[in-house]
Amino acid sequence: MSILIISLLIQVAFIIHVIKTGRNFLWIWVLIIPGIAVPGIIAYIAIEIIPGLMKSRTAQRTARGFKKALDPGRDLRRYENEARLGANVASRQRYAEELVRHGRYEDAIGQYRQALTGLYEHDPNLMLGLAQAQFGKGDAAAARATLDDLIRLNPDFRSPAGHLLYARALEAEGNVGKALEEYRVVAGSFPGAEAAVRYAQLLQAQGRREEAQKVAQELLQQARIAPGHYRRAQREWLEAAERLA
Repeated sequence: MSILIISLLIQVAFIIHVIKTGRNFLWIWVLIIPGIAVPGIIAYIAIEIIPGLMKSRTAQRTARGFKKALDPGRDLRRYENEARLGANVASRQRYAEELVRHGRYEDAIGQYRQALTGLYEHDPNLMLGLAQAQFGKGDAAAARATLDDLIRLNPDFRSPAGHLLYARALEAEGNVGKALEEYRVVAGSFPGAEAAVRYAQLLQAQGRREEAQKVAQELLQQARIAPGHYRRAQREWLEAAERLA
């Protein structure tokens, strides 16, 4: 009897799924007729549910993540081939960005320099990518100089990531006063918690404990009313803010 009840509940659940998702109503007869209900459920899962799951964004992200875990250099090889065969700015930029993700900063710098020619000689996105690679390599002075050129040649360009990188480069160079000012400005507009936390961390490192606490506390107050996905995405930085508060 219990098996019969469970079987009926499963049938009802799938029939409800057919109705709610707008599937062909012929599936209802396949799922309800005695004798073919079980193979009907199997067929419905195979034909309707599994393909839908495979097309979902979550499933696609999971599949990409699984492939990347099995073969971490897959995208790098693909972008390298595209850059070599296409030899255009877009393919070089993709390859350079992937090189940075793999920590191959010197190679990335070379790709960016090859892309920064002709019509793209002063392209702000390429210049920002070059500065990120230079900073990743440990050359804060070169990164800051590239960003200075970017600002001079593209005065209308705006990038929170570039602004934060500029503050970090100044800090790494030892220009603490200027770095604090840049952190203060970018912390108010940066789409995440990193800028405010780095600002608070530098304040604390300079012995300005109360100011650092205030910045961290304000950030945490804003995070409490922010959407859940923001708190999940910024968890690492919010935990750092809690240690400062």
